[in-house]
Amino acid sequence: MTAHQSRKKKLILGLDIGGTKCAVVLGDERTRVYDRLAFPTRPHRGLGKTLRELFGAIDEILRRNGLTPRSIRKAGISCGGPLDSRKGRILSPPNLPGWKKVPLVRLLRKKLGCPVRLENDANACALAEWKFGAGRGCRNMVFLTFGTGLGAGLILNGRLYRGTNDMAGEAGHIRLAEDGPWGYGKKGSLEGFCSGGGIARLAKEEGFRPKESPTAKDVFEAARQGDPQARRIVQTSGGYLGRGLALLIDLLNPERIIIGGIYTRSGRLLEPALQRALRREALARSLSVCRIVPAGLGEKIGDVACLSVAIMDEWGD
Repeated sequence: MTAHQSRKKKLILGLDIGGTKCAVVLGDERTRVYDRLAFPTRPHRGLGKTLRELFGAIDEILRRNGLTPRSIRKAGISCGGPLDSRKGRILSPPNLPGWKKVPLVRLLRKKLGCPVRLENDANACALAEWKFGAGRGCRNMVFLTFGTGLGAGLILNGRLYRGTNDMAGEAGHIRLAEDGPWGYGKKGSLEGFCSGGGIARLAKEEGFRPKESPTAKDVFEAARQGDPQARRIVQTSGGYLGRGLALLIDLLNPERIIIGGIYTRSGRLLEPALQRALRREALARSLSVCRIVPAGLGEKIGDVACLSVAIMDEWGD
C-alpha cells in the first residue's frame, strides 16, 4: 500500500532526530511506513542549517507522495534529551551542540497545521516496543537504549513515566565503579561500561589491538572470532550491564526489560556475564518474574518510535 492508497486523513509524520542522523518518516496510525528520508545531522554546521535541511526533507516527502501539509493528521518527534515534552522544547542535548531551548513543536505545528508531540528518544522507543514490539501485553517494562549512549524508557502501570521534568530513566548516569570508562559525565557509569562509546573507550584503555582507535563493533567481531582480550572486554561490559539491570529490577519490579541497539546484535556474547551478575545481585523473587529480551522491532525501531509519539494520546497517555 502506498500513501496515495491510504486514507489521507490518517497519515502521520515522524521526525527521528539524532546526533549522527535525522530521518523524516511518513506513516499511518498502525505505524506502517510509506516513505522515509534520512540525512546526516552534521550539528557542527549550526542549528539553522540543520533545521532548514530537516524542513526541506519534510517538503520532499510530501512532494514525492503527492501530499500537502494538510494531508498530515498528526506529527511526532523523537529526540535525545534533555527536553521539555510539555512545552515542546529541545533544551540542550550533548549530541546536538547549539540546540538550546529550540521550540521545535511550535515550529513544526506552524508548518503543518496539525497537533505535534515531542518525546525523549528512549521514551519514544519504549512506546514503540510496548505497543508494537517485544513489550506487547506488558504493564511494567523498561526499554534500554544500548547504542552510542545508554538511556531508559519506563512503562509503569500501563503508562509512560517521564518523572517530574522529563528526566526519569537516565540509567546511564548511575555510577557502578569509582573508576572506569567515561560515560554520561561520570567515570565508571553504566553508560561508560555499556554503550558503543563506552566499550570503545574501555577497549582503548585496555590497549586493544590491532586498531589504535577501536570501535565497539571491532571488539564484538574479535570476540566472535575467539580473541581472548576482546572476550574479556565483552565480559566486563556484560557484567556491569547485569549489575545495572539488577538495580532496575529491584527498584521497579518490571515484568520485562527490552534492550535495543548493540544488544540486539551481540546479546549472546554479553549474556553469560550478564546472567552471573543478575543472579548475584538481584532479588530472586523480582528476577523470577522479569524476562530480559532484545528489542523486537530491530532496525525499524527509530521509525516506529517517532510515529508512536504522534499517536500516543490515542492510547490514553
